[in-house]
Amino acid sequence: MDLDRYLETAVLAAKKAGLMLVQNIGSEKDISFKGDVDLVTNFDKRSQDIIHHTIWDAFPEHDIIAEEGLSKDKGSDFRWVIDPIDGTTNFAHRFPVFCISIALEKEGQPLVGAVFDPLRNELFSAKKEGGACLNEKEIKVSDIQELDKSLLATGFPYDIRESEMNNLDHFSRFAVRCQAIRRCGSAALDLCYVACGRVDGFWELKLSPWDTSAGALMVQEAQGYVTDFHNNIFHSSRHQVLASNGKIHTQMLEVLKLGNI
Repeated sequence: MDLDRYLETAVLAAKKAGLMLVQNIGSEKDISFKGDVDLVTNFDKRSQDIIHHTIWDAFPEHDIIAEEGLSKDKGSDFRWVIDPIDGTTNFAHRFPVFCISIALEKEGQPLVGAVFDPLRNELFSAKKEGGACLNEKEIKVSDIQELDKSLLATGFPYDIRESEMNNLDHFSRFAVRCQAIRRCGSAALDLCYVACGRVDGFWELKLSPWDTSAGALMVQEAQGYVTDFHNNIFHSSRHQVLASNGKIHTQMLEVLKLGNI
């Protein structure tokens, strides 16, 4: 497998899409809703088209799946997983926290990943068994050993108004066990922030492969640990993600066991 070529294509696609988004963050947006609070803009679709065509030109034999309804099933062992804007609500409100997330998977396991924050010009990249980088400099998870000294990140599902499985119970338990919690609105960036040591752990539920695949690889390659809430090893088909520096993972699992998941 040519992981270098795969990663170069993911990076190229992410940067092309990111440039377009930066140029249009202040533009008027056509917004539609997929649920009460789950929205999509015309720029999600433009970003997805840019990424799709960049990847398709290089690897027309590969499968592709993306958040905004794109699915190409060629019967390949390889599948590109794309989130054209992770943090669409932020983007729509001009809140400056969003990214493009692209991964190539084989059998549900990410091989390469690129997560690009275009406003900060921060490119997170990783190859399986090849380490993780931020702007080509190697990154590692933090050394925090205790949950009560940790900074955590999380998010809330789009059906928070209807479902009891809404992460509020976990949030309240972690809030009194850790130093602080941040909720930035982009799971892909949260995972990358675990990978580079900006936060020490992250948990969230009801996520999709495009939310987690690239970021999970970043954490794994930065010597962190990624599982579901029951300590099963990461697979992109699972909807729960717990990522940490590894040192507080067991402590986070204990808190999650107290919830209703």
